[in-house]
Amino acid sequence: MGQRDAEAGKRLREGFTTGSAAAAGAKAALGCLVGLRISKEVEIPLPAGGRLTIPVERVERVGNAARAVVRKDGGDDPDATHKARIMSTVRLLPGGRYGDVHIEGGTGVGKVTRPGLPVPVGESAINPAPRRQIREALLECLNEAGVRSGVSVVVEVANGERIARKTLNPRLGILGGISILGTRGTVKPFSNKAYKDTITMSMDVAKAEGLKAIVLSTGGRSERFLKELLPGFPETAFIQVADFFSFSFKEAAKRGFHHIFFSCFFGKLVKMAQGFPYTHARKSTIDFDRLASWSVLKGMEKERAHAIKGANTAREALSIIQEAPRGDGIIRYVLETALISARGFAGPLPDITYYLFDFGGVLLLTEKSKGRFFTKA
Repeated sequence: MGQRDAEAGKRLREGFTTGSAAAAGAKAALGCLVGLRISKEVEIPLPAGGRLTIPVERVERVGNAARAVVRKDGGDDPDATHKARIMSTVRLLPGGRYGDVHIEGGTGVGKVTRPGLPVPVGESAINPAPRRQIREALLECLNEAGVRSGVSVVVEVANGERIARKTLNPRLGILGGISILGTRGTVKPFSNKAYKDTITMSMDVAKAEGLKAIVLSTGGRSERFLKELLPGFPETAFIQVADFFSFSFKEAAKRGFHHIFFSCFFGKLVKMAQGFPYTHARKSTIDFDRLASWSVLKGMEKERAHAIKGANTAREALSIIQEAPRGDGIIRYVLETALISARGFAGPLPDITYYLFDFGGVLLLTEKSKGRFFTKA
């Protein structure tokens, strides 16, 4: 994100969610069925209020139904679903009561197989807000056409199962495709909210499965390294929390997990030891002077510590520390200090165990902070 950060003065383009894409497609398809003028753009309501106009790629009649295709647009915050073809197939239900809208997922939309998600087990992974949005868009169209009928809509995603492999859906127990999401209908570039929502949703799934321990990591590599050391843990216990240090510990503690395992590398560890609640480079930097002072405190000679002050990266600083006679003690001190920060965010109850890896995956150190009221065998 460095290049994008450098363009801070440039206005970033918002996109729209898979839920908005499905709603626009459903409204366009229904318009085709009831004889409204077919347009290349459709205006839809947003879940959080307001309106949005979305381009429609294609609308066509298919027997007694109509199908519309909308390409999901992530704006300047593209994700795995960016440019995915969202297809909405709509049928009128003449015998149905006006206002009845039946929404299902078809090919490429996942099925929920585990509890703890906003959608019950066995249903298509179309979240509540997009369901309401689709229904409102369809009712708008019925009212405009003066048609009193029920409606059914099937939402599909081209190559949805393949796209889903790049998301957390398989881990969350959403199988066979992507989810139709969107609490606000638009995608705000580089918003942290979506990632936080993913973290809490993953924790809810783990909690619903009765797990007492959660395994957090700063990313894919640190997670992979810890998985090798904890082979008995279920997939749903592992959650990548990126830079959301304080948020993740607070949310895990709030859900009553007895034990929080945490996997990271040295750079993030130092930032945690410094007490940063959010460890992204845009919001926090390593204080190499402070790291040098800690090193002197734990027995490093001042000349070597001076080299830490001039280090360019955490990797360079770590190599200097590892070469020192008391290097292990310095690393342990940094880890213990980070644990103090973690305890401050998590509160007194959960046990917390840190795993520190080097950049090649070698476990450098592990340290545990026991919770106040839990005893372990």
